[in-house]
Amino acid sequence: MLRTIAAFDRIGEENAFAVLARANALIAQGRDIINLGIGQPDFRTPDFIVEAAVKALRDGHHGYTPATGIPPLREAVAADLYKRFKVKVSPDEVMIQPGGKPTMFMAIMMFGEPGVDILYPDPGFPIYRSMIEFTGANPVPVPIREENGFAFSAEETLKLITPKTRLLIVNSPANPTGGVTPKSEVDKLVAGLEQWPDVCVLSDEIYDHMVYDGERHVCLLSYPSIRDRLILLNGWSKTYAMTGWRLGYAVWPGKLYDYARKLAVNLHSCVNASAQYAGLAALTGPQDEVVKMVAEFDKRRKVVVEGLNKLPGTHCATPKGAFYAFPNIERTGWQAKPLANALLDDAGVAIIGGPDFGILGEGYVRLSYANSTENIRKALDRMGDFLASRKAA
Repeated sequence: MLRTIAAFDRIGEENAFAVLARANALIAQGRDIINLGIGQPDFRTPDFIVEAAVKALRDGHHGYTPATGIPPLREAVAADLYKRFKVKVSPDEVMIQPGGKPTMFMAIMMFGEPGVDILYPDPGFPIYRSMIEFTGANPVPVPIREENGFAFSAEETLKLITPKTRLLIVNSPANPTGGVTPKSEVDKLVAGLEQWPDVCVLSDEIYDHMVYDGERHVCLLSYPSIRDRLILLNGWSKTYAMTGWRLGYAVWPGKLYDYARKLAVNLHSCVNASAQYAGLAALTGPQDEVVKMVAEFDKRRKVVVEGLNKLPGTHCATPKGAFYAFPNIERTGWQAKPLANALLDDAGVAIIGGPDFGILGEGYVRLSYANSTENIRKALDRMGDFLASRKAA
């Protein structure tokens, strides 16, 4: 029998892709499935971005690029961050990546090893915990609570930090909850971190354009006291409906940048050229389509919340960001994953069980409203019929 190293027994995965595969298999069998599981905008990438990639290919951009990304794109990222948040970033701190996950991978690999703690949000994006466990580090969940609007609590987070803590992962706007942490809470966290100068921070801000109800995204680059130990994760996938392009970026503190560059060389060499020129067009071109898309998500958000709160045994707090709802289903009598499985198999609605996002996710399910309003209404009707007629097993 083939032998693998023990670390691979600890690695997890993202169950949203498993649900997507099951949903697609049922569709291939002729089933009518509404997919509210995968976190993927249902909009096309804007045409001018696609044309920029096509032009890059026609202009002969077919070869390797620098491992850190083409200079014009790194400059555009720095300019965009200054335009939106008034933070000054050197292009030499920016690294272009094939999506957001490589930044998570690199950061956690840098700081994770047996005997150290890494703090991560729970419920949260499942790859955080997966990679922490892969490195042998101790995963310490930071509770993300419904009663707190699914924002993180600075006080609760800071109490979890010990001399063994190497890395803190934060995510706002958040997946899977849609929670947005207010500036007052971020201020408290940053102030508390001044007492822990050896703790690095990975801030996942991939949904930073998607905030609602007058909320404003707080970019952690705005805090000078932690800039020398802050890793920012962001990208194009959600904002520009470019999930399949695999294009993200990170801002690294100077002392870590060359380590990240070496990891990139070992891991993926570089990001493909045409995608980078598409990303350049996205940042420097008109933002009208982004504004329209976020406005449409906002409309759908209201439909989802209203509909979920009418379902038997279900309560949904209003998400302030991203394109997810995270309803509480405890009073239905169902556990989260059996309910998600039954809804897919018997009602034709794909959602994700809360435990796929962490140990504190039981009692919740995640719905993505990155689907049409018509499909969302149909899915809510199916869910209502199912819950009214089916008792928990």
